[in-house]
Amino acid sequence: MKLPRWPRRVFAQLLLSQTVVTVGVTAVTAGLFLAPVSSELDHDAMQRALSIAQATATDESIARAADIRDVVTAQRNAEQIRLATGASFVVVTDLDGIRLSHTDPGRIGHRVSTDPEPALNGRSVTAIQEGTLGRTARGKVPLRAADGRIVGEVSVGISDDSIRRRLLKMLTGILLCAGAGLAAGTVATLALARRLKRRTHNIALADISALLVEREAMLHGIREGMVALDERGRIRLANDEAIRLLGLPEDRTGRPIDEVLPPGRLADVLTGRITGADLPAVRDDRVLVVNRMTTAEGGAVVTLRDRTELESLVRELDTTRSLTEALRAQDHEHANRMHTLLGLLELGRHEQAVAFISEQSGSHAVVAAGIAERVRDPHVAALLAGKTAVAGERGVRLALAPAAHLPDTVVDTRALVTVLGNLIDNAVDALAPGGGGVEVSLAAAGSTLLLQVADSGPGVPEELREQVFEEGWTSKDAPAHRPRGLGLAMVRRLVERTGGRIVLDTGPLGGARFTVELPEALLTAQLVEA
Repeated sequence: MKLPRWPRRVFAQLLLSQTVVTVGVTAVTAGLFLAPVSSELDHDAMQRALSIAQATATDESIARAADIRDVVTAQRNAEQIRLATGASFVVVTDLDGIRLSHTDPGRIGHRVSTDPEPALNGRSVTAIQEGTLGRTARGKVPLRAADGRIVGEVSVGISDDSIRRRLLKMLTGILLCAGAGLAAGTVATLALARRLKRRTHNIALADISALLVEREAMLHGIREGMVALDERGRIRLANDEAIRLLGLPEDRTGRPIDEVLPPGRLADVLTGRITGADLPAVRDDRVLVVNRMTTAEGGAVVTLRDRTELESLVRELDTTRSLTEALRAQDHEHANRMHTLLGLLELGRHEQAVAFISEQSGSHAVVAAGIAERVRDPHVAALLAGKTAVAGERGVRLALAPAAHLPDTVVDTRALVTVLGNLIDNAVDALAPGGGGVEVSLAAAGSTLLLQVADSGPGVPEELREQVFEEGWTSKDAPAHRPRGLGLAMVRRLVERTGGRIVLDTGPLGGARFTVELPEALLTAQLVEA
């Protein structure tokens, strides 16, 4: 015979298991309840038999009949008491244990079937015993004459059938209560199973295990950060990429976002205080794009994409585009110069032609040479030369301050180029296309580097000077290829990460001035010599 298969669905397993458990618990509970009830009924029957026996023993006529062995009187009185009390039997014996009364007259004159000695010795006895009338609950007491002598015993029995009838009456109520409890448990189990069926989408238990394994593999295998939050904003899980991008601690699970991330736009986006799609945010020197989706249970799933390299490429593309436009403009300018030179030669003004060539060929070289002379770091010098050319083509004059100087002992050139490039771009954007001037100052004080970028633009109102460093804040329209409002936020993060500071105020040119202090940004003379 083929045994039925154990159900595979979670709700079916729960329903079957809980039903079996409910039936078992109900049966055990009913049994545990019935066991003491049966014992209590036996005890009550024995006490009732004892009470009847004690009452019978107080009858003086029965005591006199036992003393003189008057069978007729003893039988008559004992039967009256039996019928009045509903006892199974009331037996009176003499000192030898010979019956003087019995429900069956044929047994009168015979010795009792159970031991009469305890009662004849003056003790009251209760017991469940097997006698001539079957199993009964018995009470036995000594029978005393008027002078206190023991003249016999009185034995009263309550039949086992009457006890069982009482138990059966009680059993009906107990079974009804047990059935009601079983029905309630079954209904509750069914409701729980149906709810679990909806929550588990009626999938098999083995499928849940497989889904869990696959989910873990997917979460930790994808190259996007994912963070799951509960309805209170606490972290439920985070994959490896999210831990790396956000710098989450090891004890992150169960902690709110505001405890594991510093205050700022990133924390506001993750917690839902700032809403939207593809929201940019900065974490240290990384540019992240964040999307937050609320779940049906009130929690949320947050996805993070690292756009740091893409943002760098976009900035390089912007620089290349600016340089291309500058070269295109220079090409037109060069053509105009060639036409001018050709005209001077055709007019026979050779000396003026020679002077014109010398002046034009040396102007750009002089600017680049002047930058390289005071800025010894080649990367920073190249950045300033390129920015000067781009700014010039946009109608903005970019120049070094008279006292500007930078040695070639920069510790982190990449970070310095990022900070300086963003500040110059911000200043040029504030002036173009109206034109104006930007002044860059670089100064070394031991291992500390001080740099300033000032412009002649409209400046920044004092009440907005902290807000300009927030991610996403900008006073300009964002281009189609990338969001604005990240450059100054990234600069501030880079500066503060190295222990430095950045201050925005009004500069000598009348516009905004950014002052950056970078400690330990330069190698000291001792370290260079070493």
